[in-house]
Amino acid sequence: MVFRKLPGVSASGMGLRLSQKFVFLLFLSGLVTLCFGALFFLPDSVRLKRIFLSKTETQPVTVGSGSENDAREHLKRPNKEQDHPRGMTSAKGETTSTKLKNLSRKPPVVVSHEATDERLAGGKAMEDLSRTESASEKATSPDHGANSDTFSYVMFKRCLLKPPLGRDGGKPSDPQTNERREKVKEMMKFAWDNYKQYAWGKNELRPLTRNGHIGNMFGGLRGASIIDSLDTLYIMGLLDEYNDAREWVKTSLDLSSNGEASLFEVNIRYVGGLLSAYYLTGEELFKNKALELGEKLLPAFNTPTGIPRGVINLGSGTSWSWGWASAGSSILAEFGTLHLEFIHLTELSNNPIYTEKVMNIRKLLNKIEKPHGLYPNFLSPVSGNWVQHHVSIGGLGDSFYEYLIKSYLMSDKTDEDAKMMYYSALEAIETNLVQKSPGGLTYMAEWRGGILDHKMGHLACFSGGMIGIGADDGAPEKRQHYLDLAAEITHTCHESYTRSATKLGPEAFRFDGGAEATATRLSDRYYILRPEVIESYMYMWRLTHDPKYRDWGWEAVEALEQHCRVESGFSGIRDVYTMTASHDNMQQSFFLSETLKYLYLLFSDDDLLPLEDWVFNTEAHPLPIVRKSCLQGEATQDKTASE
Repeated sequence: MVFRKLPGVSASGMGLRLSQKFVFLLFLSGLVTLCFGALFFLPDSVRLKRIFLSKTETQPVTVGSGSENDAREHLKRPNKEQDHPRGMTSAKGETTSTKLKNLSRKPPVVVSHEATDERLAGGKAMEDLSRTESASEKATSPDHGANSDTFSYVMFKRCLLKPPLGRDGGKPSDPQTNERREKVKEMMKFAWDNYKQYAWGKNELRPLTRNGHIGNMFGGLRGASIIDSLDTLYIMGLLDEYNDAREWVKTSLDLSSNGEASLFEVNIRYVGGLLSAYYLTGEELFKNKALELGEKLLPAFNTPTGIPRGVINLGSGTSWSWGWASAGSSILAEFGTLHLEFIHLTELSNNPIYTEKVMNIRKLLNKIEKPHGLYPNFLSPVSGNWVQHHVSIGGLGDSFYEYLIKSYLMSDKTDEDAKMMYYSALEAIETNLVQKSPGGLTYMAEWRGGILDHKMGHLACFSGGMIGIGADDGAPEKRQHYLDLAAEITHTCHESYTRSATKLGPEAFRFDGGAEATATRLSDRYYILRPEVIESYMYMWRLTHDPKYRDWGWEAVEALEQHCRVESGFSGIRDVYTMTASHDNMQQSFFLSETLKYLYLLFSDDDLLPLEDWVFNTEAHPLPIVRKSCLQGEATQDKTASE
């Protein structure tokens, strides 16, 4: 012992009396207790705390660079015992378990081991705890509308201007149009029945080999075609099929996967599909699943800027950028295509964290300089600076612009910031990207550091519909101009279909070397059942009622039937310029969600999912316009009546 080497201390008794030994031991034990207790006051990132404290304690999700955000996110996450509570019975009788539903089950436990975060956040933590408890109360309430802080499905339905399914399910009075609509419905049933027979529970159907495809976009989630089809089946009146899909969600949709998922794809397909199914049917099951999944996406925002990375492990919360993305950047069309769904997650949960995340993205985009007013496709989530000056209205950029105008419309035209950003971007696009071919076709080129690439992708063909639905809210002197521009772009995209042998459009088409609206590269000649051209037909029909758009839609139906329909489903084709079909053996889930839904709406009356009440996310899932004043007024009336 070290005491044996000290001068003046005997080896036998170490020169200490019994009382001195007691005092010494008391002091030593107090010192040990103090040191161990100090671990609780260390930041969660300190290695010693992770070693000595239980691994079941939830780690914080750091958003941005401030401790206030650290504490806010930490309080949003319950401990592990609360992650898997016993099943709860909803209003409709489903037994589900979600995180957000149960955050307030054991609030004393959460507060006790998170108390230090109140100091870190300057007293903000208690405010955020009350937010989380409100979210929990809202999520557990099936439809009690007396409390204005709780989402009420009954009040929501009262605030719609028209019934979602119209007077007669949108059935048109014209016999030919109704016959065409019924044909689209038959196509949907055929695609669904084959998916159910050969790929049930998998993400997509391989119709040639008659088996299922899982893929690696969804992080271990299954049933993408089921979630994507819920609202399509419902609005088409295929209720037996809808009930099968609903039962699968209830019994088999497992959100506890531990795989690597695309934040963008999971949001638009799964979160968007579940949200729309809830708003159309009122089934609490869908709301609860959407909230549970939405919470799993939050760790992707754990970056210095709050710009989310593109890939997330849904189990661990770890996120990273796509390996192919320039310099570890995030993609404009991915982090810019969260707003609609996240606003509705806040509406349903009464938890502001979702709105805060997407508004932080917008705040950063407003702050940084934009070359010629344009938004490049790659942004660093670390520095918040553009990585490359590549601008496209097609892939990598497309739905960012779509969500600007739709955010404005979905806010009941109160989101002036979104409106300003959209029309400023549209002005820059017109100045720098919109071109006219020698043959008179209007198209949108791509921009690479000031050099134009005269190529337009199939994905960019959504822009006809986008510009159309935004025309009425532009400057009065430009409204007709915008509608004309929308019609011209839609016409160009139709030309890309008519100039192919199959009457289906290629993945990309060019306007150089004497070519117009045709693919000049073998790698651009394929068609994978994409919806964007048909999407613009639907919007332009609703806006103008020009019968040519329905005629163009029917041309697409006939081409799909002739070239893409196989014995056990629908398949994309590898070359639209040859009549000898070479199928890719994939029935994409977006074919069920978007292509067939837009065709069905094109041949339906306008009161089926009327645009006065609904906006469509980029996967064609309808989300309702948020009428805050109406919802608050209804809540006040209900409260007065109850008193």
